[in-house]
Amino acid sequence: MGKIIGIDLGTTNSVVAIMEGKEPKVIPNEEGSRLTPSVVAFDDKGEVLVGQIARRQAITNPRTPCSRRSDSWVASSPTR
Repeated sequence: MGKIIGIDLGTTNSVVAIMEGKEPKVIPNEEGSRLTPSVVAFDDKGEVLVGQIARRQAITNPRTPCSRRSDSWVASSPTR
């Protein structure tokens, strides 16, 4: 039988888990956290940033506007 994966795309945080036997196992993100902020932003080069790094970008680079809609963060690219 194949793996079962569950994805919770929340408005504040997102999480991914797989079933191992009868128990779910949460997959940590690149920073080792079990939760990933539901945030998207763009850096100075127009690269897409996701999660905690995108949340930090919103604070450290105010030229990349971010707004909050329905309890989720939305960023707009300065190059688009």
